[in-house]
Parts: sequence; structure tokens; C-alpha cells
Amino acid sequence: MKFLKSNCIGKFVCVRGTVIRVSTIKPILLSMNFLCAKCGGEKSVAMSDGKFDCPGSCFVCKNKSMIPDRNSAITTDWQKVRLQEIVTDESREDGRMPRTIECELTDDLVDKCIPGDEIAISGIVKVVSTDGDGGHRGKNKCLFLLYIEANSISNSKKASGDKSDTLVFTSKDLKAVKEIANDSDTFKLIVNSICPSIYGHEVVKMALALALFGGCQKNGEEKNKLAVRGDPHILIVGEPGLGKSQMLQAVSVLAPRGVYVCGNTTSTAGLTVTVGKDSGSGDFSLEAGALVLGDQGVCCIDEFDKMGGEQQALLEAMEQQSISVAKAGIVCSLSARSAVIAAANPIGGHYNRAKTVCENLKMSRAIMSRFDVIFILLDNPDMERDQMLSEHVMAMHRGPKTENSNNPRKYGLESSSSQVSPSLSQRLQIQPGEVWDPLPPVIFRKYIAYARKYCRPRLSEGAKSVIQSFYLELRKRKNQMDSTPITTRQLEALIRLAEARAKLELQETVSAEHAMDVVNLLRESLMDTLTDDLGKIDFGRTSGMGRNKEVQKMLKAIHRTAERDCKTLFTVEELRKIALEIGIRRADEIIETLNLNMVLLMKGNRTYQLQTY
Repeated sequence: MKFLKSNCIGKFVCVRGTVIRVSTIKPILLSMNFLCAKCGGEKSVAMSDGKFDCPGSCFVCKNKSMIPDRNSAITTDWQKVRLQEIVTDESREDGRMPRTIECELTDDLVDKCIPGDEIAISGIVKVVSTDGDGGHRGKNKCLFLLYIEANSISNSKKASGDKSDTLVFTSKDLKAVKEIANDSDTFKLIVNSICPSIYGHEVVKMALALALFGGCQKNGEEKNKLAVRGDPHILIVGEPGLGKSQMLQAVSVLAPRGVYVCGNTTSTAGLTVTVGKDSGSGDFSLEAGALVLGDQGVCCIDEFDKMGGEQQALLEAMEQQSISVAKAGIVCSLSARSAVIAAANPIGGHYNRAKTVCENLKMSRAIMSRFDVIFILLDNPDMERDQMLSEHVMAMHRGPKTENSNNPRKYGLESSSSQVSPSLSQRLQIQPGEVWDPLPPVIFRKYIAYARKYCRPRLSEGAKSVIQSFYLELRKRKNQMDSTPITTRQLEALIRLAEARAKLELQETVSAEHAMDVVNLLRESLMDTLTDDLGKIDFGRTSGMGRNKEVQKMLKAIHRTAERDCKTLFTVEELRKIALEIGIRRADEIIETLNLNMVLLMKGNRTYQLQTY
């Protein structure tokens, strides 16, 4: 699209881009007859480029009064769409907004695309004067705007149902895909090829790889059944400086269709759908947001904790994978089948194990329950790991000299491998002295697109038994702890991740080994999420409030005082006095925790109301 300039006027071109705005369908005049008011002579006039052209005089009597015959008008359907260029990693230009161009569709080309589709439009480049634009009327008659009069449209989603079809596979690409699939350890190669500049975090990279490949959507084509999403959602919570943003940017580049946004500069309309008004015609039209543009791809959201009220806009998109719009008389639903990968920092930059994930992020339980896997990254000092990390960073800044001298994983890795407790991390680590080359992003992107388009794995009996036994084990432990964090969403997450694990190796069947890898991944995620400050597993921590002994002790004391005095309103001084009576010193922090979990409701004037009385 960058080459569409004045030298292309009148030429036939083909442009590929993303549809961001679609107008309503209207009839446009092609030709109409004009009658002479004096002699009754009739003359047919063709309207070129949609401009109304009235003849100056009658061709018989030269009378200048010509009356249009509305009944003789010949019209056709007309629609205007706005196309935005697809910015890849190779064509990215810093500091430049994506280019857009208007396209006019006529006849059978109308209604062939919706906001968010990737299409290729072939047509003739033409110009229109800004006099026809309501915003520039009469300002500059010498200024023109470029637009494309479409001749044909190629919509990959309409043709194949998968937007990864926009990538064309050559014979070399298919050969490279076959070599990757036939590698001795494809799983390890894929995981370590994701953001190789970040040292460690192998299990987190495994979850990101599974989100890139995705599972299989169920009942997507059947009308009488509800569609079950196949895209897993990942949340990475960690202290600053651990490389979360770099991993998210690497994932958005590797995805065949990836969108990267930052939470502190994102609005609800920018994430979902905007209803805009056309300056020329005054009609309302839809403009696609980040989730719609990332349909059948990946949407990476950085600084997820700084979004505020915008997080509520993700509730429908993350579970139903659609966005409903009811604005300005427009009621519709757009597809948003994207995997959401979010990164967040805890409040104050330090993660407090005494609090739950919801309390550390001040995030609602509804949002937290929609994430399939949650990782918590902590910056704990470790001499051996810090030495390997510093060697890795120094090797990156030194530049390539020799392969063996720049491999930081040969220093003390024998002892570090025993540090990481699960065998999954040991399998994914690069062993001492091992020489490996990460996959180039271009080949990696083609491999992911090939797997998403052609691979549809099914669960085997062994995989079903492994997943079912792990789910029943979690439910059994949940009943013992008297809390409800484990639901059928966790079971569906296991199935999605197992399908993505088989798709990673281009397998048509999910084996028991694939299911065991996913079970180990979920075990690590649950261990991170449910471990309290004492190192114990607390299954009540995902329900919003941790089973901290001091919190429960304080709550019981407030209940006793409420029953004794027959009141539910307490001042801050009264709550502090109750805490001192039972030997609790950090009363303000516990009051904040109870307020965050809607147990104590702030009523103003330093007064709280007990909601569970």
C-alpha cells in the first residue's frame, strides 16, 4: 500500500489489507433519461464515477430546461470499505501509522467482507475531488483523494474459514515444515525458539507455544449447538524486569495473525468495536478493534493490571469469542476468536504471597476464571541462576564469536537442573555443551499457520483417562479444602492445551504423553497460584481471598462483635480495636483485603458495613 501514489492513477493494482470499516449498502445511479420541458425530447445520460451529470440543453430544440425521469433510472448496489495495510515485522517502520485507503464495491462485490477480514482487492486507482467530502467542502478544489474502484475481492475467511490462509506455502516452505515435524525433539526446538533472547522460563514459553498453535473449536459450524472455544488464554504475573513484555512482543510477531496492545494506552472501544459516523453521508458504520482484528489469531495485552474498567470488555470476548454491539441503532455481533495472552505487574512491583492473585492485581474473579493458565514469576536471588543469566546477557552484547564460548548454559547447569523440580523443565532446558539454532521467525510463522490450518487432532483413550483422572483428583482435593476453584473450565482448558500439544508436532491423535505434558504444565501453574507465604498449597486462593489465618480470625471477631452489639456498621477505629483485642497488628492491610473481597463495604466517613452478617 505504500506504493499507491499519484503515478498509479488509472492503473490496475492489487492490494492486500485488513478491513477496518464497512459502510451500509446503497443504490448508486448508473444512467437515467432526461426529458425536454419544451419539445418532450428524451435523452439517456450515463453517470460516470457516481457523479450526477445533467445535460446542458436539449439535443433537438436546444432548450436548457431538462427534467430527470426518475422511473427510467438504472441503479446498482454500492458499498464503501476502508482497508488498512498489514504491517509485518519485515515492513515495520518506527513512528508511522498504518496506511489506509478507501475502496468502492459495486454490484455482486458488496457484502463480501466484514470488519476484521483480511482481503485482497483488485481494481483501478482513481481520484475524487475533496469538494465531495463534507469535511473539506469549498476549502481546496485542487486537492484530490485516491480510492480504488474494485473489480474483484479475494476473502480468505469466506473461502476456507481460516485466516491463516493468507500465507502462501511454497515447496521450500513445505519442505521446511516437514523437516521441523521430523526433528528428533520438535517440542524442545519449538519451545526454545520463542524469544531466545530471554534466558530460562521454559515452562512459560511452553504455554505461549501452546497458545500460538491453539486447540480445535467444537461445534463451530452447527447451528443448533453452542460453539466451544479452542483458543487458550494465558496470564503472566511477575515482578518488573523479568522479560514479560519481550516475550509478548515475540509471540505477536511469530503469530500468523497477531496484535500487540498496551493496557495503559488502550480503551474499551479500541479493544472491541467502535461505531463511527461517516462525515460524507452521515451514516453509522462499524470500526474493528484489537480483538476483532486478531480474529483467529493472538491478541497480546501488556500492562494488563493498568487497564482499569477496560478489563470488563474482555469478559464476553474471552469466553463466547464474540463481541456484541448495541449502539446508535446498530445491534450485531462480531467474531473475536483470538487467544488472549496478558502480562501484569503486581501492585507496588512486588508480589505478596500472603495475598491471592486477585488481591495482588486488584482484578475481578470473573476475569481471572477465564484464563486457562496463570504463571507467577518471582525475582528471587540465586547465585547459580544469576551467574548463568549474566553470562547469557553478556554473550548477547558481545555478539557472535564462537558457538561454544557464547553458550551460557554450560556454566553450572548440572546443579541448576536439579533446582527445577518438575521433569518437564529439565526436558525443555538446553543441556551443557549442546549446540542448537532457533527457528527463523519466517519459517516458524509458516509452521504455525500450517498446523492451525491442516491439523485437527482428536483425543485418544489414553489421553482421556489421563485428563479425567487429573481433573477428578483436583475436584477431590477441592472438596477436602471446602472451596470451589476447580470447575469444568479447567477440564476444557486441559483438553484445549492437549490438542495444542499434539498440533505442535502435527499429530492427528492426542496421545497419553501429550496429555501428561499438559498435566505437568497445569501442576506448575497451580503450584504457583495456590502457594501461600508459608509454602503450603491453599485451594481456596483462586476464589478471591486467601485462607490467611489472620484474615479468618479477624472476620470471626467482627462477626462476634456484630452479633453482640446488633450492628453492621463499624468505623476504622472500632475495627482496629477489634484487631488489637485478638492480637493482630496489621489491621489496615486486613481491612483492605476484606474490602477488596466485598466483605466490608466502604460507606464513607471512614465507616465500613459488614456484608456477610
